[in-house]
Amino acid sequence: MALRKVGHLSLKFARHSSCAHTRSFQSRRLSTHSLAPPQSINSLSHNLTSHCTSNSVRRYTSYKMESFLCNQAFINGKFQSVSETFPVLNPFTDKKLGDVANCTASDAVQAIEVAAEAFKTWKKTTPKERATVLRKWSELMIKNKQALAELITAENGKPVAESIGEINYAAYFFEWCAEEAKRTYGKTIPTPFPNKRLMSIKQPIGVTGMITPWNFPSAMITRKAGAAIAAGCTVVLKPSEDTPYSALALAKLSLEAGLPPGVLNILPCSRENTPAVGQVICESPKVAAISFTGSTATGKILLKQSANTVKKVLLELGGLAPFIVFESADVENAVKHAMACKFRYMGQTCVCANRIFVQESVHDEFVSKFVAAMKKELKMGDPMVNGNTFGPLINEKAVLKVEDQLADAVKLGAKIEVGGKRGQAGKSSFEPTLLTNVTSEMKCFNFETFGPIASIRKFKTEEEVLALANDTRSGLAGYFFSNDVSQCFRVAEEIEVGMIGINEGIFSTAEAPFGGVKESGLGREGSSDGLDEFMEIKYMCWAV
Repeated sequence: MALRKVGHLSLKFARHSSCAHTRSFQSRRLSTHSLAPPQSINSLSHNLTSHCTSNSVRRYTSYKMESFLCNQAFINGKFQSVSETFPVLNPFTDKKLGDVANCTASDAVQAIEVAAEAFKTWKKTTPKERATVLRKWSELMIKNKQALAELITAENGKPVAESIGEINYAAYFFEWCAEEAKRTYGKTIPTPFPNKRLMSIKQPIGVTGMITPWNFPSAMITRKAGAAIAAGCTVVLKPSEDTPYSALALAKLSLEAGLPPGVLNILPCSRENTPAVGQVICESPKVAAISFTGSTATGKILLKQSANTVKKVLLELGGLAPFIVFESADVENAVKHAMACKFRYMGQTCVCANRIFVQESVHDEFVSKFVAAMKKELKMGDPMVNGNTFGPLINEKAVLKVEDQLADAVKLGAKIEVGGKRGQAGKSSFEPTLLTNVTSEMKCFNFETFGPIASIRKFKTEEEVLALANDTRSGLAGYFFSNDVSQCFRVAEEIEVGMIGINEGIFSTAEAPFGGVKESGLGREGSSDGLDEFMEIKYMCWAV
């Protein structure tokens, strides 16, 4: 095992871990000064998450990235092999990172049984006990954030400075949930009856099934599982087939944090096996809740599969975020936030600006400054090298989708201001692209791009742009920039989304509720609401 021994815990943990390591993968090391991202597009997202780090991390084991290449399923507190494996590729090099356990429906049944048994005891632990485990887990993530960040970059091509930001952000969800676990208060209710006393308490909902995406392979796990575990639930989780190593790395750290066997179970599987594994989780009567982040189409399938057992279903689905620049806005500030909002992780986030509306009086100024910022700040290259801000897309399918939207837009009259072709950051890379003269008929206006195309459309009036922004069944996030206070209140209330950034392009934080309206989701993650999603309210009426 490739690790640096820090204190007596390292030898103890080494006996517990049965990870198989991929020795052939040659990780590129980063110098210590690379922990801070460059002052560019990444600075906004890094600044957002920099407060998440702990000032006093205990002396836990510190690992190298290769030690986190665990290739087995994690069930009942142990890493275990299954009969088949599937390959995981590095999107920049297009080379294999390793072969990971390809779980099946029968493995899902086993994990659910284990989680159901573990729930019997985990639900009886005190919030303080659960908080202690989660805080240790968070501290372990911070201790190993360099290795965990490199693992994210190796799996999904995210620039490593952004990956470090994700680990800070992800660890903070564990810290936040550790504190919120102690605040799941019930109520005493004023009674209308002199001989009765009324109250309510909150109790954990039970076994929770989770399916997480590849674009935030650590943060989406900690945001979901952290809340469920803090609430007293147990978890059966299927990570994306593109990023299973990041999920299994968190499982490895959970052992050192003291999480009991069966509380967290992770089932990596291939794209081919995913439907069967997902169906078992959704249809099992022993699973009380489902939490999913991914496409709207898949979310609808999971919702249908969960209906027969009347599960609680939490969905964070696709977006089509409007980004509106009014004429009263500080244009330079709007450009800075548009850069971060649109091109963070090459546009592969559900809250990316998908439709950029600019009032006609400031349109040309905004476009000119946006183009200049793109040329200055976006540096394509190996995402593992500090200073590169733009890497590959997740796979060839993602590139084909971008090319299809671009060809459609140009055919219908859009103008390419910059970019417009494949890039030099790996086989699946695509240049950051800016389109103007965008109209409502174009695919890039109607469908989530999930890639590096910034589509700009002019508008004349507030009424016009609100109608355009709301003319969709999606409603996850939105953004607008204005220095007119009255307009800020009007527009914030009128845009039909679950989250709105006002003169701000990056708004995610553990303290705030995250989720959408319309077909962009059900329920909320983060904040105190995140724990409530995994708890049931029980009403008690006492005769006195």
